[in-house]
Amino acid sequence: MVFLFVAPQAHAAGGNTAELPDVHFSFEGPFGTYDRGALQRGFQVYKNVCSACHAMKYLSYRNLADMGYSEGQIKAIAADYEVTDGPNEEGEMFERTARPSDKFKAPYANDAQARYANNGALPVDLSLIAKARGEGPHYLYGLLTGYEAPPEGVTLAIGQHWNKYMEGNKIAMAAPLSDDVVAYEDGTPTTKEQYAKDVSHFLMWAAEPKMEVRKRTGIKVVLFLLAFAGIMYAVKKKIWADLKKK
Repeated sequence: MVFLFVAPQAHAAGGNTAELPDVHFSFEGPFGTYDRGALQRGFQVYKNVCSACHAMKYLSYRNLADMGYSEGQIKAIAADYEVTDGPNEEGEMFERTARPSDKFKAPYANDAQARYANNGALPVDLSLIAKARGEGPHYLYGLLTGYEAPPEGVTLAIGQHWNKYMEGNKIAMAAPLSDDVVAYEDGTPTTKEQYAKDVSHFLMWAAEPKMEVRKRTGIKVVLFLLAFAGIMYAVKKKIWADLKKK
């Protein structure tokens, strides 16, 4: 999955960008929260599809605890990867099994290797991708589900694909999702649309993991200010009532 990178010719002018689909996410609104089931499914999609090309350099495996994973599960997930560490006592770098404290394993050793493997294009890091556009997860969902045949008379260059939600419509990323590519253990339908919604949910969490805390703090502040305003109004009434008596 080569997510959202655009080759030099892929972001060409022209085309008509469609209005983004209306999809509901549980974290929307002042009282919205992340759905832990959706987050874990979205992580599955990232791990099995997106991580082949895209890093998430700001996330550590231990951050998965915020999504409801246990310590044992996190250790097992990290143990699937080998990371470079060192130097050792001999001054040599070495490979070891990843630990929960390690950052997510990147698919490429460096940007040059990533460009070489992707025809000169650099796959973007997905850690903050959900905050890169105003539409956030709605845009991500739209992009992942917006592939279709180009309109009559439109010719695509080699390596280009048509996406009705992409600006300019021409994109270098092939459609990364299709039905039944990732197995869900909780019985959730394994459709392209469900994958797109779940991974968009996960990427929103990755970009703003403290959103729930921020919302709870905001609500407490508003309630405090309302209560304080009520107290001050009562004090004002009392003071003016006493003055009027005089």
